[in-house]
Amino acid sequence: MFHRKAIAAGIALALVAGLAQAREIKSVGVTVGSLGNPFFVTIAKGAEAKVKELYPNAKVLAVSADYDLNKQFTQIDNFISAGVDLILLNAADPKAIEPAVRKAQKAGIAVVGVDVAAAGADATVQTDNIQAGRIACEYIVKRLNGQGNVVIQNGPQVSAVVDRVTGCKEVLKATPGIKVLSDDQDGKGSREGGMNVMLGHLTRFPKLDAVFTINDPQAIGTDLAARQLKRKGLVIASVDGAPDIENALKTDTQVEASASQDPWAMAQQAVMIGNDVLNGKRPANPMVLIPSTLVTRDNVGSYKGWSSPR
Repeated sequence: MFHRKAIAAGIALALVAGLAQAREIKSVGVTVGSLGNPFFVTIAKGAEAKVKELYPNAKVLAVSADYDLNKQFTQIDNFISAGVDLILLNAADPKAIEPAVRKAQKAGIAVVGVDVAAAGADATVQTDNIQAGRIACEYIVKRLNGQGNVVIQNGPQVSAVVDRVTGCKEVLKATPGIKVLSDDQDGKGSREGGMNVMLGHLTRFPKLDAVFTINDPQAIGTDLAARQLKRKGLVIASVDGAPDIENALKTDTQVEASASQDPWAMAQQAVMIGNDVLNGKRPANPMVLIPSTLVTRDNVGSYKGWSSPR
């Protein structure tokens, strides 16, 4: 009898201990490529909205790493010192960031990558970038009726960019009538970078039919370069579905399509996964891919856009 009571008491204690272990998020650190980019601003806002929904008193601190690995190491150290529970990490370098990730995890912090993979992270939530590159370049092939000269305008070699170019190349290689004139020039992910690379390409290639750019700022820079050199008849397609591109698709530009990302949904999902990890529930697959849809001149009117909560 005593033995049975002791067992019952032990189970009760175990249950109480289990309940006590449920971990609330008190603070979250978010470090992203650049808070000058509306994509990362939306990630920060989406994360904050989800954190506050789960834990109304929690604090969210978002900082800009400016694509600088050393700066991001310092930011993660600061998050560790501040005792955050969760870090959302947009890695400046997907592999080299690993020691900082491990250090944070050792301090009992969950680390979830957003937008690009981060070595050692508990999970990563990102756009299905191979698929995004694929659908943007399928659009180009269709518009050119499978014949023409195309440039792939590359960018910083983070996993998201590498995957987009991979998806695009798969499509273009499968179309014998398409000739890729260049695929290795870095537009630096920026409008200015895209413009500079495109000025060079338009000078070098008198016959150019289409350009795939790895993001929307480069697409807008590409369009500006074409205007400056008075080159018409280009088809420009990219990846992002950014606010700027919504405007470009509605006005007189040569930008015709963009494979959209959903930074709001990405951030919200990353917070939920981080919360699960802190409470002992690990994701079945540590790589969560959000599918991309193509935004074109035809459907931009019904496109939800980045910053609309959902």
